[in-house]
Amino acid sequence: MDTVIGFLNTIFWGYVLIYGLIAVGIFFTLRLKFVQIVHFPEMFRAVTRSNTNDRSGITPFQALCTSLASRVGTGNLAGVAVALYLGGPGAIFWMWVVALVGMATAYAESTLAQLYKTRNDEGQYRGGPAFYIARGLGLPWLGGVFSVCLILAFGLVFNAVQSNSIADAVQGAFGVPKLWTGIAVAALAGIVIFGGIRQIARVAEIIVPFMAVAYLLMALYVVIVNIGQVPAIIMLILSSAFGLEEAAAGFTGGLAAAMLNGVKRGLFSNEAGMGSAPNIAAVATPDPHHPSSQGFVQALGVFIDTLLICTATAIMILLSGTLAPDSGVTGTQLTQVAMSAHIGWAGPYFIAVAIFFFAFTSVIGNYSYAENAMTFLGLGGRGPLMILRGLVVLMVVWGAYESVATVFDAADASMGLMATINLVAIVLLSGTVAKLTDDYFAQRRSGRQPVFLAEAFPELRGRIDADIWSRR
Repeated sequence: MDTVIGFLNTIFWGYVLIYGLIAVGIFFTLRLKFVQIVHFPEMFRAVTRSNTNDRSGITPFQALCTSLASRVGTGNLAGVAVALYLGGPGAIFWMWVVALVGMATAYAESTLAQLYKTRNDEGQYRGGPAFYIARGLGLPWLGGVFSVCLILAFGLVFNAVQSNSIADAVQGAFGVPKLWTGIAVAALAGIVIFGGIRQIARVAEIIVPFMAVAYLLMALYVVIVNIGQVPAIIMLILSSAFGLEEAAAGFTGGLAAAMLNGVKRGLFSNEAGMGSAPNIAAVATPDPHHPSSQGFVQALGVFIDTLLICTATAIMILLSGTLAPDSGVTGTQLTQVAMSAHIGWAGPYFIAVAIFFFAFTSVIGNYSYAENAMTFLGLGGRGPLMILRGLVVLMVVWGAYESVATVFDAADASMGLMATINLVAIVLLSGTVAKLTDDYFAQRRSGRQPVFLAEAFPELRGRIDADIWSRR
């Protein structure tokens, strides 16, 4: 079994997804006429509006915060450090590039999730890749495969991984035994997830802005204190991106190492194209009442995750002067050492607290995706959801003190399969995304507030919920 899982991960993460995610990002960037750059201000307009008359969904801001809860995890601290250690400063440039094209992919998949969303038995919006695979492509069985992979990877195993990161950080900084940390995190997570997606959204919209702003303010402080070095650091990133500075600095691998590690960090962190964030994008009530509106919200999520938070970590590490080739200091340890250089003894404690918030919000964000998948499988009733919530809590406790590589590798394989399915689906449905985008901006140009009406798209009849999209 280990051999099979290892082979699948080599195929998915060594070939299919590394190149596929970038190719799809470039494809949507070109097909949608650089929508993420030309219409960047639209992202902020879409997230700050809120239709309070529709109680079936959560607000766009809550959807953004919930998706960021999942996106912003330990990878934003430890993962960036690993990318710098293995690929040198140039890895950050390629991380920026992949995030920039990934914003177009995130826009496309979340727009489709909005378009094909439905209501569950309680009248709440549910949707995601499984729904547009089933309804848009007419392949419900493939939507079922996607949903099972999502539940296994995001709903269960990745939450154990996040819990393990919290336990490691807390034990290292405060000496608390891992099991007790796991129990505490499980109790806190249980309080949130047993309240369902609405409770998760309410908690996320409070915690996520707080943790993101606090982390970015620390980075801003570091930049201001070291402002004289900043231009040199920016030039180092740009020149190293093409292997021009690597040999002199002692890094090996040059362009290939910088590109590979930067691309991986960007892809793994922002999740654009993975098919995860669209699950919460579908739950939102968009304002304007158009599927493209929520697409812009989730494109902004990629920008915040990678171009702001990951960059903040990278800049703090590079300004500290603690990045050294072949030193063996990497991951969370490198980030802690860097913070110690900036703020002294408080550095490791700051990183431990940051990891707690980043990882804890990932747990509740990941669960929200799994609940959508349960709805697609016809298991959205109270009983099955209570079982899922119980399993999530147990996985958090287990993950705090166990690290079974085979289980984690199996989750990577599951995520690789679901991401591959999602990429194929959104490319096949790209014509619909392009038409929706044109419709949105045609209305903008005419001076009207964009509104999507099902009757204007007869080719979608019978595939979308006409009741949702027939009301102004």
